[in-house]
Amino acid sequence: MVWEKEKIVGTCLLGGAAFAVGASFLHLFLKGDLPLGLGLGTCVLSPFRKRKPVRVYMDGCFDMMHYGHCNALRQARALGDQLVVGVVSDEEIIANKGPPVTPLHERMIMVKAVKWVDEVISDAPYAITEEFMKKLFDEYQIDYIIHGDDPCVLPDGTDAYAHAKKAGRYKQIKRTEGVSSTDIVGRMLLCVRERSVSDSHNRSSLQRQFSHGHDSPRFKDGVSSAGTRVSHFLPTSRRIVQFSNGKGPGPDARIVYIDGAFDLFHAGHVEILRRARELGDFLLVGIHNDQTVSAKRGAHRPIMNLHERSLSVLACRYVDEVIIGAPWEVSKDTITTFDISLVVHGTVAESDDFQREEENPYAVPISMGIFQVLESPLDITTSTIIRRIVANHEAYQASCYSGSFILLASL
Repeated sequence: MVWEKEKIVGTCLLGGAAFAVGASFLHLFLKGDLPLGLGLGTCVLSPFRKRKPVRVYMDGCFDMMHYGHCNALRQARALGDQLVVGVVSDEEIIANKGPPVTPLHERMIMVKAVKWVDEVISDAPYAITEEFMKKLFDEYQIDYIIHGDDPCVLPDGTDAYAHAKKAGRYKQIKRTEGVSSTDIVGRMLLCVRERSVSDSHNRSSLQRQFSHGHDSPRFKDGVSSAGTRVSHFLPTSRRIVQFSNGKGPGPDARIVYIDGAFDLFHAGHVEILRRARELGDFLLVGIHNDQTVSAKRGAHRPIMNLHERSLSVLACRYVDEVIIGAPWEVSKDTITTFDISLVVHGTVAESDDFQREEENPYAVPISMGIFQVLESPLDITTSTIIRRIVANHEAYQASCYSGSFILLASL
């Protein structure tokens, strides 16, 4: 009887020990830290090693970066664990397409700010050569090279990704419909260059070139009229969810609020958002609707509609949440509803209307002592981007009429 008891106790102790050892190995397995040489044999232990992350590479000019570019990067990131992005140099763009609208350092700022990007390579070549492909595989440990389903043909007619396809290391994503950099430039030219009736022929030509057969409500009988910009973007709740962080602020989070039009989302926007985010734990961005922007900036604004602008801002890694169609004035109700701790505004903006006491949209946060003016890191506005396009209008127009217009930013 005693032996039976001892046998039961011994079995329990051995079982407990085995369970403890098994739990320890399970813990190491889940962590991926199980070392070799523990007596189980390398053939058993090798699968327990930590899985190597899948690294994918995508390149592009990313000139006048928009939500279509961001969506491409989002899709590319979903095909791996880490996304490395190559930004083509100014020289390569000029050689293959023409001068870029935004220089390399601005394009680098834009790409680095996209929430799905893990690493950026500057001065990437326009075409994936065998030499550069080997560098990607060996030095950057790239597993796959990604590109959209739109063709990318070099001046000599060859496929820019032929080597990657031949190596079996190429993957393709779907291009975002409803937006292109060419279309955005067309909107600028249609909206900004309000011509006289005598120049209606050139205007009509531009309209046909960029609006894809859809008449712009801005030009009717030679007169500019208010209305929606030429846009083919159809927003869906799924796309907004794909771009959203999906997380709210913590219980004691310091919420910073900044608002604006954020039209033609550019490096100046990114840098002021970065500075704003540094002042708190959660950055809430208010985006004014099209009617408000038109009333404050003129009938030719905004170039991009509310939902397009919202997606571009949501794709920025410094932004936690947006208010789509935020009011012009920051009211006490808005501050209370969103538990805002600080309201900020940059020194570089399209206008300084807020400084006029009689129509100051920040009067309430100023009176509450929670308003701060931030020094803008870059002297760039939406008007800056538009001026760059208009300055090169003749060159772009000549290309349009020759039937060979290509804007540089397509992936």
